Amino acid sequence: MVATSVEDIRLQLRSWPEVEEYLKRSKGVIVPLGSTEQHGPTGAIGTDALTAEAVALEVGRRTGVLVTPAQAFGMAEHHLGFAGTMSLQPSTLLAVMHDLVLSLARHGFERIYVINGHGGNIATCKAAFAQAYGTAASRGLPNAGALRCKLANWFMAPEAMNLARELYGDKEGHHATPSEIAITLQLEPSLLSKQRPLPDPAPAGPIHGPEDFRRRHPDGRMGSDPSLATAEHGARFLDVSAAALAKDLERFLGEPAS
Repeated sequence: MVATSVEDIRLQLRSWPEVEEYLKRSKGVIVPLGSTEQHGPTGAIGTDALTAEAVALEVGRRTGVLVTPAQAFGMAEHHLGFAGTMSLQPSTLLAVMHDLVLSLARHGFERIYVINGHGGNIATCKAAFAQAYGTAASRGLPNAGALRCKLANWFMAPEAMNLARELYGDKEGHHATPSEIAITLQLEPSLLSKQRPLPDPAPAGPIHGPEDFRRRHPDGRMGSDPSLATAEHGARFLDVSAAALAKDLERFLGEPAS
């Protein structure tokens, strides 16, 4: 791994000649994918995008792989019963991710590593990858046969899940979790002032439409107690998640195309 500064690996701070030069030594790129949705009565609406970008930048810093701007809008239809949520329909998210992959592939990127912060994006993102492979081939892109995409959900890294169990037990829950809130507290100290003790949350259950979700989970949480989160915990989650995903990315970059 080649540690570097965060500024060096942010695509939006590079010029196009610099990106062309980068492609001579690496075909890998990291795409942070999040969501803009409610995270209970105390969590930031941008939690999923903030955490995905933070983990992605740390992975990029540790590996030297370029990181694109975060795609901050995801599939959050079931959260639309709460003010501030902004969602893409699955078909829209599929089209967005498909087009981003094809844009990168056109320039010569062959290993697209998407670091995701929202469970609702998983199925749609994988479908977008499948469609992008077909489109790359049908358009005759020279690197179509070498193109590979991978979805890495930072919160599902075994190291992150083990730490969540250690710190929170069953109070980690399934949405507005203390692990993700902890990272936002580490990133943005102003959010500390919003934290407060909360009553017991509604347990996790089926997810249907926004009205049903609001009825089952009236404050937006699913079995979680975000009041347990601390900024110190957030630093630990960021470290263990980035370490795990950096190793996974290195393996991905080294995989043969065939």
